[in-house]
Amino acid sequence: MDSFVESLQARIVTAGESGTRLNIVGGNSKHFYGGAPHGEPLAMGSHQGIVSYEPTELVVTARTGTLLVDLEQTLAESRQMLPFEPPAFGAGATIGGTIACGFSGPARPYRGAARDFVLGVNCVSGRGEYLRFGGQVMKNVAGYDVSRLMVGAMGTLGVMTEVSLKVLPLPVIERTLVFDCSGNDALTKMSDLGGRPLPVTGTVWHDGKLRVRLSGSEMAVESAASSLGGDLDIAGASFWQALKEHRLDFFGGTDPLWRLSIAPPAKMPDLPGESLVEWGGALFWVRGNDPQALVALARAHGGNLTRFRGAERSVSFQPLGEAEAVLNRGLKQAFDPAGILNPDRMLAGS
Repeated sequence: MDSFVESLQARIVTAGESGTRLNIVGGNSKHFYGGAPHGEPLAMGSHQGIVSYEPTELVVTARTGTLLVDLEQTLAESRQMLPFEPPAFGAGATIGGTIACGFSGPARPYRGAARDFVLGVNCVSGRGEYLRFGGQVMKNVAGYDVSRLMVGAMGTLGVMTEVSLKVLPLPVIERTLVFDCSGNDALTKMSDLGGRPLPVTGTVWHDGKLRVRLSGSEMAVESAASSLGGDLDIAGASFWQALKEHRLDFFGGTDPLWRLSIAPPAKMPDLPGESLVEWGGALFWVRGNDPQALVALARAHGGNLTRFRGAERSVSFQPLGEAEAVLNRGLKQAFDPAGILNPDRMLAGS
């Protein structure tokens, strides 16, 4: 264990004894997400570096303060990548913050989500215990896949110090096809694509245009492009980068941005605002000021609504059901009984 981790443990133990709340800070690129941060800053940005990387084993382990851009550059030098295509939302983004938020990009439904590629996590709990999963196992949470449990937990269960990730080779080529179509036609086409053995790694519809990204070997991509038709977008790579990082004009609006995750519908739902559809029809980005209508849509489709940017931050995530709330309280008690880690970032009052 290095000196940084030891000092981190001491800081957390002291905070727990005094009831001091801690705001975990990496690159601060995702400060807009979740409940408003508060508490004494607990800086993790200096805890950087790749601990181990075995390209032949497709595994990388990095300290959580490592910049996302640096990690991706190291992988690219061996023609490898993080398959879940995480957005950075800022030059200072760290791999720890990325995993804590659980963000995945356009490739998520085709390659997998962030949690699918987390192999292991080292962290310090709110009790000040240094835990390695799956090395040291806490008896009162035995049975949970704790490494993946940390993905999307917003730092409320522990301060991650290292994370091990599965990586994959970069595709040989990519092509982006563009189709002029309505939202309903786009949903039909995306559903059809999902049922065919095609090298699709991204779909998005907005403002009458459906874009489909194909990635893989030259033979597979060119064959799929020929069979699907559409127009070739020669600026496809820059488009997907802009989409991932929310630099498209759609994301620059002044209305609050909501993320509606639902089972892909057969036709476009009646949305209270401008929308952009990703993930084969399972993710709707909506600009608007009527969250109650969106909550109703989420419930009607068995989905989930998240406030992403703008609007009131006190309720950023859809309230938990009774069973989920019981599980959440149990986990919080096991990992952070004093409630000092990133208070209110996920749920108000916890």
